[in-house]
Amino acid sequence: MAKNFTPEDDALLAELGVEIETRKTVSRTPREERIIAGFEEIQRFVEEHGHAPRHGEDRDIFERLYAVRLDRIRALQECRDLVEPLDHQGLLAAAGQTVQTDPDALDDDALLAELGIEMEAPPITELKHVRSTAEKKAAEEIANREKCQDFDTFKPIFERVQKELNSGLRETRNIRRDAGFLKADIKAGEFFILSGQTLYIASVGEPIRAPNGEFDARLRVIYSNGTESNILLRSLQRALYKDETSRIITDPSSPGPLFSDQTIDGDEASGTIYVLRSKADHPLVAENRDLVHKIGVTNMDVEKRIAGAHNQPTFLMANVEIVATYELYNINRTKLENLIHRIFEPARLEIEVMDRFGRPVMPREWFLVPVFVIKEAVEKIKDGSISNYFYDPQGACLKLRQEV
Repeated sequence: MAKNFTPEDDALLAELGVEIETRKTVSRTPREERIIAGFEEIQRFVEEHGHAPRHGEDRDIFERLYAVRLDRIRALQECRDLVEPLDHQGLLAAAGQTVQTDPDALDDDALLAELGIEMEAPPITELKHVRSTAEKKAAEEIANREKCQDFDTFKPIFERVQKELNSGLRETRNIRRDAGFLKADIKAGEFFILSGQTLYIASVGEPIRAPNGEFDARLRVIYSNGTESNILLRSLQRALYKDETSRIITDPSSPGPLFSDQTIDGDEASGTIYVLRSKADHPLVAENRDLVHKIGVTNMDVEKRIAGAHNQPTFLMANVEIVATYELYNINRTKLENLIHRIFEPARLEIEVMDRFGRPVMPREWFLVPVFVIKEAVEKIKDGSISNYFYDPQGACLKLRQEV
């Protein structure tokens, strides 16, 4: 039990040669207490793992947090002075040059923000010796990216999408919360742009019930830089909302109703798909006349479009016959033509003809494809299922695309 000594007692003890040690009371501000507590957390990490916390996307989320925190403590002279008496592990020895930074930025919210983590919970005002509920929640929702071991499978997909963006076959559209973009709008097979990087939703896991009772799911997300993550669906949605430059990449195979046997009031005619057969005497054409077809789109009458075909390199400098036509309504002709040409790209005819001035020209709209396959492709574009198929030139047919 502690005793209180009067001045008389002190004098008596002094005469007896007994010295009284006065206990100094150290008063610290709440911020200083947080800095010390945060440094002690780093020390416990070192004791557990045998090394100072390190940076890197392959590291545990808390190791990354501690690494950022240690850097900030090292950089601030005031913080260094505060924790130096506690530094029995030499953690401050690797300090760089002192910089002036707002000491209040040492709270967990700021540190997590530097790591690119958005916290749903209220700001953390106190560093604790154990992981807070908010920190655990962040760790559960934010998945570390890791190297995608089978990226070779996905690389051609990213390359194809970029080509389709360059050609105008695909578009990018802004993502806005007030526009009604929902978690349900994030589906397997879709592409997004987040923080300037293209990402692909490779798969959506089984539905799970989030703590707030809402639906959620784990996603396998592949990034164009060769990494992947298994981020939560709602976490990706929030990240897309937070990034003002985020965009969704449209699917060119789902343009909506393209063709109709009958027009509906208000429909705007867009043009005609035409399939032509050449009458050229070029050996390659003559040997495969029933397979060589030109597929194009025009807003003119097809008969007028092919007038004077024998003088135009695009028609192989020869007359043609009309094999089939399909009327279009309310559709972008150029994008549809690009879509059809992409489908039959493996069967594109490499042929060179001389124009009427004797210059070599290589027309790009001729394909070695049977008429019935072209018709089948048109039907699948109509019902929106064409994205599930690809053209096999060896079998001269459309084949079901295997899911990645």
